[in-house]
Amino acid sequence: MSRFVVCYDVANNTRRYKVAACLDGYGDRVQGSVFELPVNHTLLDQCLAEVSGLINAAEDSVIVYRLCKACEQERVYLGVGEQVAHIGEEEVFIA
Repeated sequence: MSRFVVCYDVANNTRRYKVAACLDGYGDRVQGSVFELPVNHTLLDQCLAEVSGLINAAEDSVIVYRLCKACEQERVYLGVGEQVAHIGEEEVFIA
């Protein structure tokens, strides 16, 4: 299993809420429009297919980064905010 960071900028409120709800089913929100998904590549592909069907490619943007184990350990937190679970510690429920 890998961890992926998904960032999005969705212009329409309805689409934005749907994208957030979709991503919430796969991982943890770490910022307003940023999620970390602890998934394998099959689930990532499934998630991105769902998100692709929710956005307007002419107006919206979604970017995915793979977060390697070494990079995950180098995170820096400033200010308040809940830290997400590390790989192997998270609970993910896919319906």
